[in-house]
Amino acid sequence: MKMLINVPETVVADALRGMASAHPGLSIDVDNRVVVRGDAPVAGKVGLVSGGGSGHEPLHGGFVGPGMLSAACPGEVFTSPVPDQMVRAAAAVDSGAGVLFIVKNYTGDVLNFDMAAELAEDEGVQIAKVLVNDDVAVTDSLYTAGRRGTGATLFVEKLAGAAAEEGQPLERVEAIGRRVNENARSFGVALTAVSTPAKGSPTFDLPEGELELGIGIHGEPGRERRAMMTSHEIADFAVNAVLEDLRPSDPVIALVNGMGGTPLLELYGFNAEVQRVLGERGVVVARTLVGNYVTSLDMAGCSVTLCQVDEELLRLWDAPVETAALRWGR
Repeated sequence: MKMLINVPETVVADALRGMASAHPGLSIDVDNRVVVRGDAPVAGKVGLVSGGGSGHEPLHGGFVGPGMLSAACPGEVFTSPVPDQMVRAAAAVDSGAGVLFIVKNYTGDVLNFDMAAELAEDEGVQIAKVLVNDDVAVTDSLYTAGRRGTGATLFVEKLAGAAAEEGQPLERVEAIGRRVNENARSFGVALTAVSTPAKGSPTFDLPEGELELGIGIHGEPGRERRAMMTSHEIADFAVNAVLEDLRPSDPVIALVNGMGGTPLLELYGFNAEVQRVLGERGVVVARTLVGNYVTSLDMAGCSVTLCQVDEELLRLWDAPVETAALRWGR
């Protein structure tokens, strides 16, 4: 497997150095692995901190900036960041209004963010937490107890981030984050296996001509394997799996997400099929985002996330955002 790296041991540090060069508006501590918006802390504003294993870019570092995260903590590839990173991040963004931790439901992330919350509170930082567990494919997997946190993380970070940018208080920003998670569901599909820098080859066996329905973002098993399906058939399966669980009565925002190795030509074609299914099911789509946002290194595949929104959440979605990977309205 060919990879554009130096050596596996420096992949994350090399990427952070490159990110710092490309985005001078960010403050990036390469040694301590913390990405912070350059104007932090912002007076009177709740800080938002998230993080997780590297390999899911642009999640989370690509979402640091006005209107979204205040800071992000990248771990090693597919490995949770450590509590020290999160404590540093919280201290860097705390203006006295408190800090919200946004945590994907993976065992390592949950344990380390819980420990970091205790340490940060010992240092006088008020901490609230939102747990993201939107994946409807399976309950319990190799990495987690309960449902996995996947594409809805973007919705929580954007919508809670917009609320924080408006100056809303910590308890309100936390409540919005929880409401977003409760109203969002995801389902992912893998067309190829993922290859990590450390292994240099696929981490699991997905034979040519087969796909995995309900894959996790680390390559965890899904619901079942089938012979390769058309985009039309995949959209039917994925969207219906989400709708069986979500059953939206309000309009939705749709995220049609690539897993890292699928080109936009295919993703836009898949989005056409997703919109077809939603139309057939009578679901009103208020906004759509298409692209590689919550990825799994080089995995070819896609995921669908739907978030049911009311007028307030739609307003927060449309609010200005300026990050490396998501920007509009400024």
